[in-house]
Amino acid sequence: MASISVIIPIYNGASYLDKCLESLLVQSINDLEVILVNDGSTDSSEKIIDKYVYSHSNIFKKVNKENGGQGSARNLGICHSTR
Repeated sequence: MASISVIIPIYNGASYLDKCLESLLVQSINDLEVILVNDGSTDSSEKIIDKYVYSHSNIFKKVNKENGGQGSARNLGICHSTR
């Protein structure tokens, strides 16, 4: 179980997603889980998400859903959180 869960709702955020996820990798917290909720993105966000989940599966988790807005994406992320 992670000590801190970070939930990131993502909708067509490919242009800034790499920078966001890279910043999480350099955090000093060792016991961190990052739940990436793809809220029906139609750009290359899912491909970027998959890259991080594949290379850092101990930190990043992917959840896909149909577009429903940030609130529903956050709530779904909470359901997948271990913290």
